[in-house]
Amino acid sequence: MQKEIISDKQGILLIFFFFIGSSSIFAQGLEAKKDLWLAFMLGIVMVFPMVLIYARLHHIFPNQDLFDILEICFGKLLGKIMIVYYTWSVYFIASDILVNYGQFFKVVSLSDTPQIVPIIMFTILCIWAIKEGIEVLGRFSEIFFIVPVLTLLLIILLLIPNMDINHIRPMLQRGFQPVLEGAFSVFTFPFAQIVVFTMVLTNFQIKESSYKVYTIGVLMGAGYLFILSLTNILVLGAEIAETVYYPSYAAVSRIHVTDIIDRMEIVLTIVFVLGGVIKISLLLLCTCKGITKLCGCKNYRWIVIPISLLTINLAFFQYDSVMYYFEFNREIWPYYHLPFHLIFPMILWIVAEIKNKKGKNNI
Repeated sequence: MQKEIISDKQGILLIFFFFIGSSSIFAQGLEAKKDLWLAFMLGIVMVFPMVLIYARLHHIFPNQDLFDILEICFGKLLGKIMIVYYTWSVYFIASDILVNYGQFFKVVSLSDTPQIVPIIMFTILCIWAIKEGIEVLGRFSEIFFIVPVLTLLLIILLLIPNMDINHIRPMLQRGFQPVLEGAFSVFTFPFAQIVVFTMVLTNFQIKESSYKVYTIGVLMGAGYLFILSLTNILVLGAEIAETVYYPSYAAVSRIHVTDIIDRMEIVLTIVFVLGGVIKISLLLLCTCKGITKLCGCKNYRWIVIPISLLTINLAFFQYDSVMYYFEFNREIWPYYHLPFHLIFPMILWIVAEIKNKKGKNNI
């Protein structure tokens, strides 16, 4: 397979955009209500052991992606079975995120437009990005990085008059159990999805770059979402934030500065779209890489269009309504993908350390 090399900076920004993509219109950790900020911080702490595990895997197996590492650690047969599972997982997530974008545009603006239309338009753009290679996505993230940063600063400044500190007081009014539930929700979506980058990032500038790329990328993405989610709670309050589908969109819609600054939702939507292009492209890229690995092929580009069309099909039939989508993602999603995000990576890391130690002893 042709090597695709991106800089450490581009790797960091890809992780940043991956996190803020489909998550920028939500408020993660709402199970904790007023203590959302505390649940969010705990969720960040929970994901960092996984971040170190993924970085360590890259350090032990340089220039290898997750699919290669699975075969090295578990052998051909079991390794192929694991590759099938991981490939299905990223394929399912890609379809799920496409549904999210299709529903968003249908709910907030294009109510008379069939949901499949924005899904197809997004997929066409992602097909082009994938066929051009991850280097294009890396440069894309560098060019547009300033957009979400300025957007967040602008939103915070303009929403200050609408913020109420009592929306996050008193602390731990309902005990610590809701905080744990909120932290688990934040961990499973979106932080634990960092596993996707073990399938994407293989050629780092130096061997130790994996630690820097993962750590800084996660901190930047988590910090952005933390500030945005906290802003939502301060503006809307936990009760209102729980009753709307897209809290960030609802909060930003309250910005009104005379007749000069209004309808700022479009700015947040731009960030949502930019992050979505990168996130969906990376997920489809991982799916194509997994299938080509199973087939023993060296180039994934030939399969991009068929897999993308299959993803559109799954997205079209996946959920009956936006209500069912949110119910699934709240009740089933965290547990459905838990082995993919947590259990299997930990087992893989243990096996990798054992093999690495045996390899050193045989030298």
